[in-house]
Amino acid sequence: MSVLIIENDVSSGPGRLLDWLDQRGTAATVVRAWDGEEIPPTIDGYAALVLLGGGMLPDEDERSPWLPAERELLRAAHGRVPVLGICLGGQLVAHTFGGEVRGAYGLPEKGVTSLSVVAEDPLLVGLGSSVRAVESHQDQITRLPDDAVLVMSSERCPVQMLRIGQTWGVQFHPEAAADRVRRWDVERLQTMGFEPAAVFEDADRYADELERTWSTVFGRFLDLAA
Repeated sequence: MSVLIIENDVSSGPGRLLDWLDQRGTAATVVRAWDGEEIPPTIDGYAALVLLGGGMLPDEDERSPWLPAERELLRAAHGRVPVLGICLGGQLVAHTFGGEVRGAYGLPEKGVTSLSVVAEDPLLVGLGSSVRAVESHQDQITRLPDDAVLVMSSERCPVQMLRIGQTWGVQFHPEAAADRVRRWDVERLQTMGFEPAAVFEDADRYADELERTWSTVFGRFLDLAA
């Protein structure tokens, strides 16, 4: 099987997802929409869809003119194959199916953050009531679609994971390894109120835990695709 991955930003690539796919012998087709590569009009021929992050809002079509095609692909994939939206991709899930996303809303999250599991979910079985994940956002999902289930929350961001059938949206970055976090701009972290050394140290300290947690979760997502 092959998984279709849509890149929305040069700095938000698939990261560890490609390693986890390779470990399972699963092919990936990466479409770099930010670089002008065309988004397929259909999900035909793919077993799953992954939408990656980006610095824009899910309806900023003038800034990112490929977003209408991405939303149409999301609608076409929903109910046919498993879908995972990450950060902007999760916001696209919420926005496309009737929720609300607000820019620069609330307090930002950067680095390793504790998330509370608030509903049972097939991807999270056995992981307990709290997990850690890497965050990097200022925008937030502020209203769920009517038929969505809230799965995870954090102190600063009430909607961290939602599910609509076999379509998931997450605000965090399961694909981000410690080496990516260490490349973050120090001055920007400080401007946002974070201590860069602490952010980088946490990424290293929890690296093995994050690998175990999110490789397991993504593996379950791929099991559904198979």
